Amino acid sequence: MAVATLFDSALAVTTRKTEPPVVRSIVIVGGGTAGWMTALILARSLIERGVQITLLESPTVPTIGVGEGSTPWLRGFFDTLGIEEAEWMPACQATYKCGISFDGWSTRPGFESYFHPFASMLDNMTMTPFVHNVEARVKGASVYAHPNRFFISARLVAERRSPKTRENFPFEVWNGYHFDATLLGQFLHRKAVERGVRHKSCHVTHATLSGEGAIASVSTRDGETIAADLFVDCTGFAGLLLEKTLQVPFLSFADNLLNDAAVAIPSPLEGPVPSETVSTALKNGWVWKIPLTNRYGNGYVYSTRFCTPEAAETELRRHLGLLAADVEARHLKMRVGRAAQLWHKNCFAVGLAQGFVEPLEATALMFIQHSAMAFAQLLEQGDLSEEVRARFNARFNRQFDGIRDYIVTHYKTNSRTDTDYWRANAANTKLSDNLQKLLSVWTSGKSIVPGVRAQELGLGYPVASWLALLAGVGLFPDPQRLRPPTEREAQFNLAEIDDLLSRCAGNYLDHREALANIPARRQTRALQVYFW
Repeated sequence: MAVATLFDSALAVTTRKTEPPVVRSIVIVGGGTAGWMTALILARSLIERGVQITLLESPTVPTIGVGEGSTPWLRGFFDTLGIEEAEWMPACQATYKCGISFDGWSTRPGFESYFHPFASMLDNMTMTPFVHNVEARVKGASVYAHPNRFFISARLVAERRSPKTRENFPFEVWNGYHFDATLLGQFLHRKAVERGVRHKSCHVTHATLSGEGAIASVSTRDGETIAADLFVDCTGFAGLLLEKTLQVPFLSFADNLLNDAAVAIPSPLEGPVPSETVSTALKNGWVWKIPLTNRYGNGYVYSTRFCTPEAAETELRRHLGLLAADVEARHLKMRVGRAAQLWHKNCFAVGLAQGFVEPLEATALMFIQHSAMAFAQLLEQGDLSEEVRARFNARFNRQFDGIRDYIVTHYKTNSRTDTDYWRANAANTKLSDNLQKLLSVWTSGKSIVPGVRAQELGLGYPVASWLALLAGVGLFPDPQRLRPPTEREAQFNLAEIDDLLSRCAGNYLDHREALANIPARRQTRALQVYFW
């Protein structure tokens, strides 16, 4: 994903104040990955300053835990907390992730599948040829512009290698992870309690407002009242605090993101362990395939406007070859959109309570991480004014909408015509002004690179991500209209790129070998990548 994007400011280092914080007690309502991840982020800087952090977790509300993937930002989360891969990965059945393959989203010859890579220092040597060839192809030159050939991550995935190198090879890949979401939540729970977060098992039924309209306390099913200075809403789609109590509106994305349900089924994993997520287009949505150390996590994300849950489960079982009913399926509902404000009064929403785009690009944990880290920094600074809240909300709403636009583009640019679902997605005209402008620049044969670099187009994602998507689905002039390239347009020797990546790939560990020998303490190298 983005190495230098709008999210970077969320990680800016701030100077810690020495005076007592204005918030002395924080109650997080809801556990799971969102709740415990937020608890650890807040605990890192606030508990030592005397802030009491309590997480209230319902014993009756299950977490939405299936096989899940992340962006590379999760690595920074664990590094910041001083938690080693050797500790958390085996506990969560985790594997390494080099990127995402998209199969069947395009029917254009030669572009039926493509890979969205994560960054590597080696990309500094191959990005210029990739961008050059893509821009020449957009202008009508017959040059090779499929992304898979230009990135080491794609080569590693093809050879079932990990993003981890041998000791004498310095070109590391900025990797994400696959993991069992339920196990990750349990692991984070243990770590948070070890670091001073208080945990109480209780079911919160409602909240009470103060005279100023902020949340004064929450009440439990057992009749207990729990007060705090600040509340974090991790109640998922229920939105118990932000939406139901404070009446912050929910803004639906249903007009341009049609999917609203999913069905998940695990399947066996044998042989080599892939280092990619695979997103395969089916009749009325797409299927994720996520490799864990002991199984695959699979799920069909679909639209109930075009498909019933029963039909979706049947189609998924057929796709997986698991027709036997003894393999249990989990049906999930999704509400796609975001809160009008993530932070209102003394309540900050995290995870599904703040919004959900859908799992296509595995951005959920990234958004939790960055918004929670930015919020923690503001708490350290002690400025919780209305002006600060307004800037915070505007910034993260913009980022949320940028993620939405990138995911909408996957559907808008599909070329399938086999079902009403895919035709409806391609015909979608309810696009943001920013996305309409980006696609207009692309289809007119002009470069989107300056606009994306300046974050005037394609908010939140770098050039490599946008080009991988648009070039990957083959959104180029009709092949019959392509012309021979000029000498300048054909200046890069692809055989040399092939040779470079082929020789480099041998320096990366087999994925199973890397998982079996995760070092007790990893030496983190700084990634010097521009990734455009």
